[in-house]
Amino acid sequence: MRLIYRELVPDDAGSLLSLQHSLDEETAFMLLEPEERQTSVQQVRERIESTGNSANSILIGAEADGELAGYISVSGGELKRIRHSAYIVIGIRRQFQGMGIGSGLFREMEAWARAEGLVRLELTVMAHNERGIALYKKCGFEIEGMKKKSLYIDGEWIDEYYMGKILE
Repeated sequence: MRLIYRELVPDDAGSLLSLQHSLDEETAFMLLEPEERQTSVQQVRERIESTGNSANSILIGAEADGELAGYISVSGGELKRIRHSAYIVIGIRRQFQGMGIGSGLFREMEAWARAEGLVRLELTVMAHNERGIALYKKCGFEIEGMKKKSLYIDGEWIDEYYMGKILE
């Protein structure tokens, strides 16, 4: 399998939206439920353009044999007091999980973040997402707190962990 990590560009909008729809169907660990995503290709294109114009935000994709297998989104703070910090979302198609793509996306993202002078990376993860938590800990993130009853999924309350990493 040929694997390439690269910054996503506006022409990737259709592939990214398709990947996000697949993730909505494949996993309950993403925020949106199936059929809830109402984003158009044009809106995704505009988001990619906006992200590309930001000094502290990026979208990185992982291509496996030319197919978008996963992505990591880094959204930096816009206000002066939080420009050093960024919030992360990651998603990897089920068929590509367990192949090191998540670790690779985090490596690429962290190299970029350090080069841009970011100091703090943060994310949230459902408390029962053991694979996700293991990946984040492996990549140097620490649990900083609990967000109780953060989500309501299939009639049940779900807690989320706040996780963070300080780049030194």
